[in-house]
Amino acid sequence: MSLHQIKKYNNKKMDYILNIHTTTEKAIVNICNRQNVINTYYNYDPKEHAGFLHSGIQKILQENDILINELKAVGVTSGPGSYTGIRIGLATAKGLCFSLKIPLISFNTLEVMARSAAENIQQQNALYCPMIDARRLEVFTAVFDYAMQEIIPPSAMVLTEESFTDLLNSNPIYFFGNGSKKFEKLVTKIHQSHFIDEEINPGVLCKFGWEKYQKKEFADVAIAEPFYIKEFHSTLKK
Repeated sequence: MSLHQIKKYNNKKMDYILNIHTTTEKAIVNICNRQNVINTYYNYDPKEHAGFLHSGIQKILQENDILINELKAVGVTSGPGSYTGIRIGLATAKGLCFSLKIPLISFNTLEVMARSAAENIQQQNALYCPMIDARRLEVFTAVFDYAMQEIIPPSAMVLTEESFTDLLNSNPIYFFGNGSKKFEKLVTKIHQSHFIDEEINPGVLCKFGWEKYQKKEFADVAIAEPFYIKEFHSTLKK
C-alpha cells in the first residue's frame, strides 16, 4: 500500500501548502501540512534557480506521494531581492494557482528573514535587521521587533557608518543577510551590533503560509505583482 493509499485509508485531514523562495542566493521549495514541514529542497546557485524550481516541485511532490491537485495553496516570497529570482518564483506560483484554482499566498522576503532570526535567537528586547545586497553600498532592508512589528519599513538604503545610530543607542540589533557584510565593515558602534549568519528557515515559511491561509490573506492571482522596492535599470552597451 502506497503512502497516498494509506492517507486515504486513514482519512486524515491533510492541508498541503507548497512554498517557493527564489529571491535570494539560496532557493527553497518545501511542502507543508498546515504548519509542519514535510520536506524541503534547496538550490545554492542563483543562476540555476529556474531549472531547480520546476524540477524541485515535481520531485518533492512525487517523493512524498502528494498529488498536485491535493495542494490547498501556494506560498511565494515576492520580494525584495533578486529581480530575476522574484520573477521566476512569482510566475511559477501564479501559474500553479491559476491552473489549480487555489489561493496564492505572498510573503515579504525581509519579514521571513527577520522571523527566522527572531525564532532562532529568542531575544525579545532586540531588533532584527535583514539586509539583501543591492550592489555597491545599497541594500534592501527593514527593521522589525521580536513581534514582527515594523520599526523601519522595507526600503532601499545606501549604507553609511551612521546608519541605524539612533536605534543602536537604545537597542541591541541583529544584522544578517548577504548585505549585512557591507555594513559590518562600516559600523563603528559595535557594542549593540550583532552580525550573524542567518538564513530563511523552511519552518517559518510553513508557519507564515498556514497563518495566512487560516486568515484568508490571499493575493489576487490575476494582479499580484513583484515587490521590487525599486525598479530594475540596466545599462545598454552602445
